Amino acid sequence: MRKIIVLSFITLDGVMQAPGGPEEDPSGGFKYGGWTAPYGDEASGKAMQKQLEPADLLLGRKTFDIFESYWPRHAEHWPGVNEVAKYVLSNTVEKSDWNNCIFLTGVEDIKKLKRSEGSDLKIWGSSELVQLLLKHDLVDEFWLNIHPVVLGKGKRLFDDSAAPAAFTIAESTVTPSGVILVNYKKAGEVKTGTVGE
Repeated sequence: MRKIIVLSFITLDGVMQAPGGPEEDPSGGFKYGGWTAPYGDEASGKAMQKQLEPADLLLGRKTFDIFESYWPRHAEHWPGVNEVAKYVLSNTVEKSDWNNCIFLTGVEDIKKLKRSEGSDLKIWGSSELVQLLLKHDLVDEFWLNIHPVVLGKGKRLFDDSAAPAAFTIAESTVTPSGVILVNYKKAGEVKTGTVGE
């Protein structure tokens, strides 16, 4: 069975929209595109190398549109991105000229894909897809790059529909620029109790 891994650049208030640049995703009037740029350093660069290791991708349609227009011409920055399978959840797009794109239409397709043999499935961006997967308890890991900034508005990683689940830290580090890089793995059900007892 494949693992579904969510990789995300997020702010302290959970915004994940347009981390890479002003033109990446200005939808909804978002004006802070490129908010990760001031925090780049050697430590975060090394972490990115690990996060960008080849694996099949699972993408929402909007993120796919961004990737499809960018990565075929810039693959030297992400070795293997053109060769891996790109699974895209979409009800509006059915084909692409980009190599190895497979289109899915619903949660059942994703469940079937998760049960299949193959590499882990990494999700970049794709806020609506991530929220759908969380609602159906299909996320196995988070690799979060938490930046020391609050934006107030923008697409968020989490909404109120996520199925409750507990996670444990597999590894973490803090970069000199203050970015917390943390890998969380699913650890079962949420446990509760009373503090002090």
